[in-house]
Amino acid sequence: MAEKRPNTDIAQNKKAYHDYEVIETYEAGIELRGTEIKSVRSRNVNLKDSFILVRDGQALAQNIHISPWGYGNIFNHDPTRARRLLLHKKEILRMHNLIMQKGYTLVPLKIYIKGRFAKIQVGLVKGKQVHDKRDVIREKDIKRDMDRDMKNYRG
Repeated sequence: MAEKRPNTDIAQNKKAYHDYEVIETYEAGIELRGTEIKSVRSRNVNLKDSFILVRDGQALAQNIHISPWGYGNIFNHDPTRARRLLLHKKEILRMHNLIMQKGYTLVPLKIYIKGRFAKIQVGLVKGKQVHDKRDVIREKDIKRDMDRDMKNYRG
């Protein structure tokens, strides 16, 4: 029997967690061509400023930068091409209906390897206001200060 390997995170979209409030998450396969999987396994992926469109009954990931594989040839891929996400039709329709509501969008949160396949975690997100971002930063600062005080406390 084959040994189970843990999920290996390749890239995270930290900016998405800062700019958006994550409402729901979905797991999707990602359609890769040729040497793209080798670049993904070598962690040459950037999710910054990427987003997902639902068009013609298909979910397409836009602006995910997967660098060309170093040992490739003239058949290397375009680094920022649109990549199809592998989801069930019902999931795609549900996502499409949700993003038609004002303020919601789909954003890739992370890419990881599950078994031998590359997967992408898609987040249904709503944009944060500037004051919400400030509140989150303030809460982190307070927690860090409390942790520091508790560490130094000799009661």
